[in-house]
Order: sequence, then C-alpha cells, then structure tokens
Amino acid sequence: MTDRLAADTAMGAVTLRVAALDAMIRYYTQAVPLTVLRHDGPRAVLGRGGTPVLVLEHAPELRHAGPREAGLFHTAILFETQEALAAAVHSVSRHAPGTFTGSSDHLVSRAFYFTDPEGNGVELYWDRDRSLWSWTHGRVEMDTLYLDPNAFLREHLTDAAIEDPVIGGARVGHVHLSVGDVATAREFYVDRLGFDTTSTLGDSALFVSAGGYHHHMAMNTWRSRGAGRRRMTLGLGLVDIAVPTADDLGALDDRLRHFGVPTAHDGRMLSFDDPWGNAVRVLPPDAAAEAPPAAAR
Repeated sequence: MTDRLAADTAMGAVTLRVAALDAMIRYYTQAVPLTVLRHDGPRAVLGRGGTPVLVLEHAPELRHAGPREAGLFHTAILFETQEALAAAVHSVSRHAPGTFTGSSDHLVSRAFYFTDPEGNGVELYWDRDRSLWSWTHGRVEMDTLYLDPNAFLREHLTDAAIEDPVIGGARVGHVHLSVGDVATAREFYVDRLGFDTTSTLGDSALFVSAGGYHHHMAMNTWRSRGAGRRRMTLGLGLVDIAVPTADDLGALDDRLRHFGVPTAHDGRMLSFDDPWGNAVRVLPPDAAAEAPPAAAR
C-alpha cells in the first residue's frame, strides 16, 4: 500500500457557503476577476477558461463562523504570469479597494492578500520558476518579505489589462486552513492523507504538498489554537483535491480506511472530513466539472 499522494496531485475548486450570493458573485467576477462557468439557482461555479476555482452555495440560514473557529484561512488563486496577477490585483483595487489586506514576496512566489465581503481570506499569487526555489533537507525556503504593490503594478500592469483584466488561466494553487493544533494536522494530512511536509513555523503552521510543490495545503493555529470540530456555518464548505487516476483514488481510500478514517467512495469521488470537520473531496480531474454540490455537514 503506497503511503504518498501521486506527484501530479493538484488542488481543485473550493466551495464557500455564502449569505449573499449575488453580492459574492459580483465580488469574484467584477473584482478578482473570475468568470461565471455555471449558475444554477442557489449555486454558482466561478473560474477561468473552463477550470472551476470557486463554488458559491447560497446558505443564508447559516451563521458566520467565529474568529477563533477552525475553517478557511484563505483560498489561494494561482495566475500564470505576473502580468495576469497584476491585472487581477488592479481590478480588485479598482472595484473593492477596501478588501486589500497586504502583499508579500515569499521567495517561491509573489502574493497579494484580500478579504472578501463575507470575511473569507483570498490570496492572489504567481509562482517563480521551480528552478529558482531553494530546498534544504526536504524543506523549501520561504519567507515573508515586503512587496510594494504600487511598484509591482507599475512594472507589470499593461493598458490592455486595465481594459480587460481577464488574462490567461487561473486555478486554485493552494488552500490554507485554520486548525486547532499542528501536530494533529500533521498526523492527518501527512501520515494519513499522504502529503509531504515542505515547511513548518514551529508549532504554529505546517505546509504540505505532493510532487515537490512549495505547498498545496497549509494549516495554522494563529487565531484558532485549541479549536474543536466545526459546526455548520457560512464560509468553507468543501476543499477539492485532484488526483491523476481512479487507481490513485482507490489507493487513498484503502489507506484512509486502514487508519480508521470514515470515507464515502462512490467510484468517482472520495469524501471525508479532517479532524476539525473541514470537508475534503478527492476526485480525478475529469470528474471535477461534473461534481455535485457539497453535502450538508
């Protein structure tokens, strides 16, 4: 039984439960900017070039999560070029300037941070070429260096991008969660799910990936240390992970069952919860576009 996720594993769409569907669609299409791929009643799928990035599910009956509860820290949307990233950052600054919260050079990437109208964290970023990343004893070198947003826009924003900010593709590059403790997160996401550890920040943050990426997922306790299992709230509904083949899906199901993790496997998708009740669904890439809504938890 293999104990690692396949090297070609990637992140899929993130589902958010939202109180004001129309307002959230406007933010993520006019500001970010994504495009509406499908909109069926209370559910909208947003993305780029046919690739789903966010699924918004209308759930106005739910309460907002408390600031110290487990759940989503941010969804990180990866752009193909710095010009495409600059176009997106400028679009947000133009349509929703009050949602900007910061920017950083992480050595492996350049990133800009926002908070959407319902308090969900959003990262927009671009990766440096992998040949420029530095690794020591299996750990990637990352940092949080100052990145001047105005200087970045002066260097990379074009007149054409100001007129039409939808440049190239975009996808979920990584998902960052708020959890109760890092040791339990490591046991679940590394020892059981099969990611590799790529970086840590003491006992407060863990970064994990498959195939040598800097991180596909991260978990921190910066505002959620000691948090227990989530209740049904607005915010994070589901994290999708894409594995290359159905065989990879079956191997993961076997591994999780070996560790006693309850799973639901219908032959196309594998669903389970992490220790804090964050719902995860694993599926092959060809199943992502057909995936049904997240089940209520």
